[in-house]
Amino acid sequence: MSEYEKDTPQKLETLWQRNVFVLWFGVFMTGIALSEVMPFLALYIDTLGTFSKNQLSFYSGAVFAISFLATAIVSPFWGKLADIKGRKLMLLRSALGMSVVLFLMGNVAHVWELFFLRALQGIMGGFVSNANALVATQTPKQHAGKALGILVTGMTAGNLIGPLFGGILATFFGYRTSFHITGIILLLVFFLTLFLVKESPQVSTTHTATISTKTLWANVPDKRLIIGLFVTTMLVQTVNTSINPIISLFVRELMHSASNATFIAGIVAAMPGIATVIAAPPFGRIGDHIGTDRMIKIGFMIAVIAFLPTAFVTSIGFLMFFRFLVGISDATMLPAIQTLLSKSSPTDMTSRIFSYNQSFQSLGSVMGPMFGALIASIFDYRGIFIFSTIIIIINATLFNATTRHLNTPAL
Repeated sequence: MSEYEKDTPQKLETLWQRNVFVLWFGVFMTGIALSEVMPFLALYIDTLGTFSKNQLSFYSGAVFAISFLATAIVSPFWGKLADIKGRKLMLLRSALGMSVVLFLMGNVAHVWELFFLRALQGIMGGFVSNANALVATQTPKQHAGKALGILVTGMTAGNLIGPLFGGILATFFGYRTSFHITGIILLLVFFLTLFLVKESPQVSTTHTATISTKTLWANVPDKRLIIGLFVTTMLVQTVNTSINPIISLFVRELMHSASNATFIAGIVAAMPGIATVIAAPPFGRIGDHIGTDRMIKIGFMIAVIAFLPTAFVTSIGFLMFFRFLVGISDATMLPAIQTLLSKSSPTDMTSRIFSYNQSFQSLGSVMGPMFGALIASIFDYRGIFIFSTIIIIINATLFNATTRHLNTPAL
């Protein structure tokens, strides 16, 4: 008899809540690790050699993007292994791997060493997707939306605080020590996960290990829905990151080159994250009651209301307000997408489904800044928000087509 089978219902209730609490901290620190380099990555690279302006721009972009590209490529492999060996094991692998890689980044002597380690960071990733998968499979279904909503706030808060955290560490301790400190914190995540996170045994582990992903995929009851959710995730992330290359420049334009434009740009950039942290848990609970597919459709409507007027703003106040609304739309959609994926995929494929979803999200993280920079160079900064609105409408249309057959409130 397993540990879980001997547990009382009251203890099981405590276990899933503890899992959520510990993994929230884990995804929070993962978010910080992924975003903390933004304020000083180019400056750190500049200390690793003598580069021209164009070379520095190229190396900074390549070093930043390689992590997301690597994650997009390897996530399905880690997801398959998680379904076979267990999600907790993959969480431990990711936390320990990222801890070592981040620590080593503080010791590089050449830009290509940093490029290689950033690629390894992406390869060692998967903490967030496996945290989502573990919570989705270990949490009672009536609490799934709430639990996944809480995890979304952890990743969002980490992405929000990461640049600030990295900037403070770099200012007071230097670039290299910043990586060392983050690596040590991720080692703490490893030990917390090892001793505090519990996962029920994989009943069909042996059976699953002998079956290929292709065979398991053939048994997925609603492939159209799953693929549609992957595309939804990718396009949401594309829209969310499209403003990243120009947000400080747009703020400076609105403020007529005021001296505090950089500080204000930081506040503007933080608005979506603040809104998501506040709104995701209650919206997750609402989705459990009214249907997650309906929550996603509501999120699309809020996103259009947020992005389209942003193209015409003339003041920082309105820009902050509409960026806050973007965070509300994310809080409405992101936990609902995770919940719907969980409810629509077989248990044997949960981690694989979540890892594929992370691959699509990583592709969105690469596509967004690329398209944003391109649109800004052709149509000016405001064109990005028109472009984003068009992508949202296309995304909503595709999502509506793939979920038209869902009529039950349970979904």
